[in-house]
Amino acid sequence: MTMKRKLYEELLEPLELELVAMARWARAKGERICVLFEGRDTAGKGGAIKAVSERINPRQCRVVALAKPNEEESGQWYFQRYVRHLPSAGQLVLFDRSWYNRAGVEHVMGFADEDQVEAFLKAAPVFEKMLVDDGIRLFKYWLSCDQEKQEERFTERLDDPLKRWKLSPIDVAARTRYADYTAARERMFAATNTEWAPWTVVDFNDQRHGRLTLIRDLLDRLPETKVPPDAIDWPELDHEPLTEDFCLLKPIKPFPLHKKG
Repeated sequence: MTMKRKLYEELLEPLELELVAMARWARAKGERICVLFEGRDTAGKGGAIKAVSERINPRQCRVVALAKPNEEESGQWYFQRYVRHLPSAGQLVLFDRSWYNRAGVEHVMGFADEDQVEAFLKAAPVFEKMLVDDGIRLFKYWLSCDQEKQEERFTERLDDPLKRWKLSPIDVAARTRYADYTAARERMFAATNTEWAPWTVVDFNDQRHGRLTLIRDLLDRLPETKVPPDAIDWPELDHEPLTEDFCLLKPIKPFPLHKKG
């Protein structure tokens, strides 16, 4: 049964307060937090990222969702274009898909050959060890959903003009390769699930429940994050509140709440 929106919002609110406190702690302590969101198409990565980031200052919490590499990037060291987006002191960076594209979509769809995939699987743990050893807190989440649920969400996107943009040719092709993606994922887990950067799988068949589970896990894996809010000196106005003085060249008519007829 899908979690009702009202219950979800009630349970999310205290987590949002903890996320804001966590961000305050990260800024005060100079922490660098990097969270990877991976998973099947339609699993709910975008919604999960929004749930984590919505109440945090966007100057501190950045979302990175890279397009396919251009010609210059294709000639670089594979990890190079991701490195420039890593967090600085006090920042959180949320990757909407990450360097694991090489082990997932690039592998399954034939954009990377077997030698490239094998090289990546060997290099990724070494790369991530360097990040963790340098003090970056790295979290890797895989959002999982069954094929039946995936088909349901694909159909919803197809039927909704406001969501159809989410359907790409890659998504369409992926529908027939569910088992191939499963095999690629298991191979990726076997090679890159390390002590210093383990994978965490979250059930996202119910996306609301999945978001709450992911956020709770993320917060629980961080140290005590209680840092007092910044003190703000809030003086009283020494005059009556002023009204805004401006002139409309062309008054705007109020938007009709209901269509006529």
